[in-house]
Amino acid sequence: MKQKEENVSAMSNEMRSTWAKEHITNAAIELLKLKPIEKISISELSDHAGTGRATFYRNYKDITDIFRQYLTKLNKEWISTVSYDKGGLKELVYIIFSHFEKYHDFYALLNERGLIYILKDVIFTSLHYSTEGPAAVVYSQSFVFYMLYGWIETWFSRGMKETPEEMSAMFPEKI
Repeated sequence: MKQKEENVSAMSNEMRSTWAKEHITNAAIELLKLKPIEKISISELSDHAGTGRATFYRNYKDITDIFRQYLTKLNKEWISTVSYDKGGLKELVYIIFSHFEKYHDFYALLNERGLIYILKDVIFTSLHYSTEGPAAVVYSQSFVFYMLYGWIETWFSRGMKETPEEMSAMFPEKI
């Protein structure tokens, strides 16, 4: 294992964990640029990150979990900017697509490697999607969530050509 130059021994446990996660995430993204996720081993990833296998398993279940946690972190960023009482769904669409545009290279990589399904899970969890509750609410919520995700997935498939403004303008006023 190659040791990174940072001195992790003087860090608190929380700082050490943050440092390790950051390095493992960056290493995973770098390796994903070079090869499919199935071809990346935990040993190779740990070595590339300058961490040990035990550090990996202390923080993640598997390599996919790295991207799930990173996407959760990124999605918290745009969710924190959403105001549900202003702007409605058009504003939400604009905020979401602005976020994806900001991290274009990362999302394009996920799409290219067939990992965009992880984003669906993270978005639905972040927005508290549930099949519990009154039928009208559950089906309405399901319609909106799957429609939004369909737009996102199609936008990725089309090469993310349209701007957030264009995507928002295409969104219907009322559903």
